[in-house]
Amino acid sequence: MADQPDPPPALPGTTPPAAPVRWLLIALAVTSLVLGIVGLFLPVVPTVPFILLSAWAAARSSPKLLAWLEAHRAFGPMLTEWRRGGVVRRRAKWLTTLTMSGSAVFMLLTFPKRWMALVVIAVMVCVLVWIWRRPEKMPDAVPPAP
Repeated sequence: MADQPDPPPALPGTTPPAAPVRWLLIALAVTSLVLGIVGLFLPVVPTVPFILLSAWAAARSSPKLLAWLEAHRAFGPMLTEWRRGGVVRRRAKWLTTLTMSGSAVFMLLTFPKRWMALVVIAVMVCVLVWIWRRPEKMPDAVPPAP
């Protein structure tokens, strides 16, 4: 029987997914990564949520892809800060706000029905409120209790 590659190590406290689930998670990770990269160039496509989704799926399916994402010059710090404290830097908050504002104007000018644009804009406002409530820097270490 031919040697088969070892399955990726599981996340702590979990069992490795079955092969079909693993391949679906890898496909989700790669697709999300591509959409995140596209979002760097197209203001209508968000980058950060797709990169976070890619890292989530890679953590469950592809240690190599996760290691690449975490070591990436642009994505690595964002992922580390998110994992350690749900941090979203102020610059990212402003870029997100500007991008969503531009998208809102675009939708108001191009959607055939105004109510459709308003529904999407309402969702974007909820997301922006949530993003702006996230911490902007890592919390200081809390000294141990005496």
